[in-house]
Amino acid sequence: MTHTVYEKNKLLARVRRIKGQVEAVERALDGEAGCDQVLHLIAGTRGALAGLMAEVVEDHVRTHLVDEEKHPGALNTEAAEQLLEVIRTYLK
Repeated sequence: MTHTVYEKNKLLARVRRIKGQVEAVERALDGEAGCDQVLHLIAGTRGALAGLMAEVVEDHVRTHLVDEEKHPGALNTEAAEQLLEVIRTYLK
């Protein structure tokens, strides 16, 4: 079972929150909100998507690249942590 299936409910909850944020952007545009409000909504949505991406990437690395039981000789754990830190920083 892959990590996305195992974490399905948690990931779907995040996606539903993101969907709500996108709908808020749509409502703001439809209601002719000011550009500052629209930009804040877009920035929040972008952050939520980046957070979702970071979570899925991190789980992928931990599940498929450094799980010694499943993948003997996998990536060095320290190197994986360094990679994940770079990814987290990039996605912020």
